[in-house]
Amino acid sequence: MATQLHELLRSLRVWAPEVTRLPPLDPAAAPADPVALFQEWFAEAVAAGQPEPHTMALATADAEGRPDARIVMLHGADADGWAFASHSVSRKGRQLAERPYAALCFYWPVLGRQVRVRGPVTVAPPAEARADLHARSTGALAAALTGRQSEPLESVEELHRASQAAWDRARREPDAEAPTWTLYRLLPEEVEFFQGDEARRHVRLVYRRSDDGTWVSRLLWP
Repeated sequence: MATQLHELLRSLRVWAPEVTRLPPLDPAAAPADPVALFQEWFAEAVAAGQPEPHTMALATADAEGRPDARIVMLHGADADGWAFASHSVSRKGRQLAERPYAALCFYWPVLGRQVRVRGPVTVAPPAEARADLHARSTGALAAALTGRQSEPLESVEELHRASQAAWDRARREPDAEAPTWTLYRLLPEEVEFFQGDEARRHVRLVYRRSDDGTWVSRLLWP
């Protein structure tokens, strides 16, 4: 099996030209604020047909400093930070309570781009979390109402029963409360934009927040 995996890996290409376009990144033309560049890149990823461009890797650490990562959905990105949501009692919720610092990573292979964000995480007011949840789909509300995220599960059948009950309630009560549902905001200290290049001369532009709150950008070796 290891040999088969190795052969399969060797057969794969990164940024195959028939499915990937590698646009240039001109650091001299980049905006002073990384949020503006992120919003521009996000719109370009959507226009290029990138599947699920709003998904991102969220990395946290537990009380002992052991790292953890998973894919979550972006809920917004503006001057208040990059927003995502989860149950406060989930594994990521507990880790963020213990260590309120995280990193995000977006990967848009259709354009050969990555965006990496890291910084402290704060909890939004409950009213904002409720508004965010109720602005989403019935399925999102049903998932939030199902709850018990990261807890041990006895069987798939148990999940189906709880999920169906949550779906029924979400349809019946579109304003139903999910008490542990929490909206988090990561206020970046550093944002890196990575633009792939077919000759491996990748452009990495990193923004770092200075002590006075302004952004300073510079290039990094790939």
